[in-house]
Amino acid sequence: MSSNTFGKEFCVTTWGESHGAAIGCVVDGCPAGLDIKEKDIQRDLDRRKPGQSDVASSRVERDKVKVLSGIFEGKTMGTPISMMVWNEDAEPSAYKNFINKPRPSHADFTWQAKFGIRDWRGGGRASARETVGRVAAGKIAKRLLYTTLGARVVTYTKEIGGITAKAMAIKDPSRCKEIIYSNPIRTLDLSRVKDMEEEIRFAKRSGDSVGGVIECVAFGVPPGLGEPVFDKLNADLAKAVCSIPAIKGVEFGLGFEAAGMKGSMVNDEFVIKNGRVFTKTNRAGGINGGISNGMPIVLRAAVKPTASISKEQTTVDLKTKKPAKIKIEGRHDPCIVPRAVPVVEAMVALVLADHGLRSGLIPRSLM
Repeated sequence: MSSNTFGKEFCVTTWGESHGAAIGCVVDGCPAGLDIKEKDIQRDLDRRKPGQSDVASSRVERDKVKVLSGIFEGKTMGTPISMMVWNEDAEPSAYKNFINKPRPSHADFTWQAKFGIRDWRGGGRASARETVGRVAAGKIAKRLLYTTLGARVVTYTKEIGGITAKAMAIKDPSRCKEIIYSNPIRTLDLSRVKDMEEEIRFAKRSGDSVGGVIECVAFGVPPGLGEPVFDKLNADLAKAVCSIPAIKGVEFGLGFEAAGMKGSMVNDEFVIKNGRVFTKTNRAGGINGGISNGMPIVLRAAVKPTASISKEQTTVDLKTKKPAKIKIEGRHDPCIVPRAVPVVEAMVALVLADHGLRSGLIPRSLM
């Protein structure tokens, strides 16, 4: 039995396949009285959809969301919120050659091995198209976090193909989002945009792909979120982000860099400012002992190069049990990093909203 539901209090179930009729989600547990409209959700889906530049997939999907239930006159009702997006530009015939030939680094073989059957049309639910539902639900979570806690999540491209953006101080999250979505790379460092774009275009011309790193910072998260020992905040965030297709690693604060440092270089010393507890530094990334400490939560996600490349590769024919060659043509992202930015942001927001409700810091009703 597969798991398609995420969260314990703020619960999200996604449904639909990449080249099926439609895709969507159901959100259960959102408090009543939250101000949100269909157009608000659409804005985030527009940030994820394909066909926005030459460094993304040319698949043309409007990703126009339809709210079917749970929101009335611009407010949540406290009942399940169901949302749907039609698949308008599906081309399942492009995948017929791969029915018995699993694509390298895709989920074709593993899904077949587990279930004995799979949707070969673009990967079915293993496709990144499944993340449409996550982004739609994530918008509701972000609005809930800001309305109740004043918390905001900012996510951007940190690295592509070995080209790293400069560290940028974030003082105004709204202004940062304007910058991030003003360029197709979704980075804060505009001086690196052209280099990153060219790296992606070069990979595309070569029939190849590149990966990168996404950084996410959550501001205004109060201390006390997290449920040790198995539902620690960082543990749930890592699980949420790692559930996104193409994510191969997650780190917090200094992350793996801390492994080569002394304790005196890693520890965050405490101070009092205006009667509140802060840390001088934020090397831990806002989490101690699996619980938020009130500092910004900082995490980074490693995104592997897109598995679909046009170079010829070796595979096997599952029917004949013989070696085979495979060459993937069609509409694929030479780099999935920019379109994964709003997905990472959505999953972080979903975890924070869920833990906010579990801790009692977010009320069950806003009325």
